[in-house]
Amino acid sequence: MANTLDLMDLKQILTLHLDGLSNRKISDILSIHRNTINSYVQLFNASKHSKEELLALENCELLKLFPSHTTIKNLRYNELMLYFEAMNQQRDYPGFTFLFHYKEYRDQSKEPYSYTQFMEHYHRKYPKEKGSMKLEHKPGHEIYIDFAGKKLQIVNRETGEITPVEVFVTILPKSQYTYVEACLSQKREDLIHCMANALSYYGGVPKAIVSDNLKSAVTRACKYEPEINRSFKDFARHYNCVINPTRGYSPQDKALVENAVSLAYQRIYYPLRHMTFFSLEDLNREIRRLLDSYNDLLLQHRQASRRELFQSIERECLKPLPETSYELKDYRRAKVQKIGYVFFSPDKNYYSVPYRYIGRQTQIQYTKSTVEVFYNHERIASHKRNPSPGAYTTNEDHLCSTHKAYYQWSPDYFKEKASKHGEHVLALIDGLFNESTYPETVYKRAMGIIQLHRDYRSERLNNACNIALNAGTYSYKRIKNILKNNLDKYTGNLEDEAQTHIPYHSNIRGASAYK
Repeated sequence: MANTLDLMDLKQILTLHLDGLSNRKISDILSIHRNTINSYVQLFNASKHSKEELLALENCELLKLFPSHTTIKNLRYNELMLYFEAMNQQRDYPGFTFLFHYKEYRDQSKEPYSYTQFMEHYHRKYPKEKGSMKLEHKPGHEIYIDFAGKKLQIVNRETGEITPVEVFVTILPKSQYTYVEACLSQKREDLIHCMANALSYYGGVPKAIVSDNLKSAVTRACKYEPEINRSFKDFARHYNCVINPTRGYSPQDKALVENAVSLAYQRIYYPLRHMTFFSLEDLNREIRRLLDSYNDLLLQHRQASRRELFQSIERECLKPLPETSYELKDYRRAKVQKIGYVFFSPDKNYYSVPYRYIGRQTQIQYTKSTVEVFYNHERIASHKRNPSPGAYTTNEDHLCSTHKAYYQWSPDYFKEKASKHGEHVLALIDGLFNESTYPETVYKRAMGIIQLHRDYRSERLNNACNIALNAGTYSYKRIKNILKNNLDKYTGNLEDEAQTHIPYHSNIRGASAYK
């Protein structure tokens, strides 16, 4: 910005001179150096036009006759500019007025400008241009992201194959603090990974992410209601911010990040032009080194570096990072099968859900480490991911009572149940499992024997098991026959009874009748 004598000042000099004021007095009133006033008065007197005619001329005609000369006293002007920079940060604060700040400036300045000059210099510093809207960016409010149009490359050390790589660029608009990272593609996975690294680099989260309409961020572009990619939206939810896509075919909406890309070409691409990289990690390590130098460069129009501006005005306005890092989610739909499991097609295995959802259509959300099942947006099951094909991952709380009991079956489980009905029942069940080399084959028989207490009571079952043990049998049918035929009530010699299959009866003759 050129510090020149304004046409308004020129006409004020003419007006005051016509009023008969001395050059020294005019200098004091307008705060313009006396030598400058003398020079212009000499030019007025040498002009072929009278002072009245000069005063009536249009601005453009007057400017042709009297080219501008600088009138700025550097120390005084610098004091005003420093005040403007502090004042302008409060423009959006309720109750802001220029008059209040002028009075404050006048009280603290040794050589203050007049209110007219105060406003004139302010509008010169912060002009209102037509044709393009000047956005006043709030600290910590937004982050702009984009992929550079030009690519870098890595080389396969063994084959020499050249692989072009994308370059991801972000910028915080208030401080212009920039982040750059190379990645393999613009796909959803790489976008989210780079975005997470960028927020970690800044050490905080802005209120909104302003993205281009690339496919990995916006599923369907629309001027009024764009459709955000589900994974990117979930990423924003995890980091407690929102996605705000720019309008299609409107590069002015993200002019700052477009400019950051251009500067990345100068400060990062160009120094790398003679270097060869064999891995993405090596490339990003060198990019980070150049990026640190770039953010430390002095911004001439702001007399501070990007890092200094970030540390002083923007870092404190960012929201804190979440405690856990984001894991990329994918989605599948599945129907709950009759057995109470959903089929997870990526790994070709099964995960349990509560049995009451059998037959329902659910949505599966999964990451590298977890599998979650949702019904009507409510999470009904969560499992640690099992990569084994064909495996069944079960949470016992999801099972109905009968299935849950089945999962508890074991020799100890049946022995515990048998002990409640008597020592002979326990001994018979214990002998049943000792006789079998594969316990699972006798689970049902053990359950059948124990459940006989429902029809015959525990006392009779205990007596029947005693008879069976003396006979050396563990058969469910034999024990049931003993109970059915009331043999457990017989008080005779159990050993003699065990030697015959004929039930005892008073009318039946013994072996002595046949001698």
